[in-house]
Amino acid sequence: MNPLDRLVSWVAPQAGLARVRARSALTLIDGATRSYEGAKRRRGNGKAPGTSANAEIGPAHVELRNRARSLVRNNPHCARVVDIHTGNIVGSGIIPVPKTGSKRANAQVAALWRQFVDTCDADGQLDFYGLQAIAMREMVEAGEVLARFRPRRPSDGLPVPLQVQMLEADHLDSSRDGPLQGARTILGVEFDAIGRRSAYWLYPEHPGERRQLRSLRSVRVEAADILHLYRKQRAGQVRGVTAFAPVVMMSRDLADFHEAAIVKARIEACFAGFVTNPEGDKVTVGTSAGDDAGQRVQTIEPGMLNYMQPGEQVSFAQPTASPVFDSFMIHTLMAIAVGAGITYDQLTGDLRQANYSSLRAGKIEFRRLTEQMQHQVFIPMFCAPVWRRFVEMAVLAGKLPAREGGYPCEWITPANEPIDPVKDMTADILAVRSGRMTFDQFVASWGNDPATQIADIKRINALFDADGIILDIDPRKVARTGNAQATQGAPAAPDDTQA
Repeated sequence: MNPLDRLVSWVAPQAGLARVRARSALTLIDGATRSYEGAKRRRGNGKAPGTSANAEIGPAHVELRNRARSLVRNNPHCARVVDIHTGNIVGSGIIPVPKTGSKRANAQVAALWRQFVDTCDADGQLDFYGLQAIAMREMVEAGEVLARFRPRRPSDGLPVPLQVQMLEADHLDSSRDGPLQGARTILGVEFDAIGRRSAYWLYPEHPGERRQLRSLRSVRVEAADILHLYRKQRAGQVRGVTAFAPVVMMSRDLADFHEAAIVKARIEACFAGFVTNPEGDKVTVGTSAGDDAGQRVQTIEPGMLNYMQPGEQVSFAQPTASPVFDSFMIHTLMAIAVGAGITYDQLTGDLRQANYSSLRAGKIEFRRLTEQMQHQVFIPMFCAPVWRRFVEMAVLAGKLPAREGGYPCEWITPANEPIDPVKDMTADILAVRSGRMTFDQFVASWGNDPATQIADIKRINALFDADGIILDIDPRKVARTGNAQATQGAPAAPDDTQA
């Protein structure tokens, strides 16, 4: 019972009993409606409801989001999960490469895009790739994030009259749920008659802002001006769920266990001996049993030796070992890593038992998940819509000429750092030579634009040739053995690297 219940029970026992019964009933109802255990006060009884995705998310997503944010703020392992996903999925940026089929058009739109990248943040602090990182962090931590297109006036002096404003999911009014002004609305998202998203109901300011002075009243914003980034895991799912949903309870249990172990260690460090003086009429040397006011000592300190009155008993604290601590921590962290979609070594930095084979096996699965998130979630739901709106606004503003076919692009994702560079590079070379991988695919896998790479190689080779410089890394002039390449019509030098 809380203090108010205890007070009511003391004044009116029958009324207090009724309050306790009502509170217990609410607890049961609360547990039944929150299908995510991470949003419950305690674990369920094993019965799984057959509710829809939105029926499960509705009562739970706010509590899940708040608990996940608390974990990220206070738990180093959970903070690491956000960093790992952001660093691998977005990295330094997912970069567009124009593919119009015209070198001139490619160069023109690429130059304008570089200017837009530096000025697209509505807050004026980050570039577009910084916004990508914010979007990814929010999607992992809170489960979803909103981006709002903000058209600007020509007088604002922007290269393209468009900026992007990032909004936390708290801005989305979840109370707007059900029939609303003739439209179907689910958790703040409005749909038209054929099930397309038509609008979002947004609070003008963050509901959790401490300096909130205006009354909170959501406003309708056209869906065409909003990007809603989240991982859709069930058909018909309208809102996102934090990536920490499967591990909220376990992370809290681990934190409680760790805190209990620390408290236990502190108590055991207070190893104290209490000494009696057999000659009570003589002066006692050492710490007295009372303070300056004559009060008895009620606390102990590490290593304290306390002299007491004659006839009192002597007792000692007995420190105990905890052999299960390491095992429990490791196995729990392994489970948290799996639930959060990363590997144990990424979560903890513990590489004591790792080797090349185990690291590579773990990274293969992680990279598959990363590529899935990049190409099925982040690029189609965030990057591509921004590119389309950028092109649209640039054409309307006269910064780009309208052309048949538009300005399509491909997106280059961050390179995956090799575990063993020599082994991985050798495998890539064999893949290109055998035709399993094209040159463009090879270059793109390292996070570079193939066309730019070819242009750079051509430019550098021309500089070397003009100055008569020959480097042993130039395959036109030097074989892999270090010997000079044979000229046309001359016998080739033997290559002792071939079997």
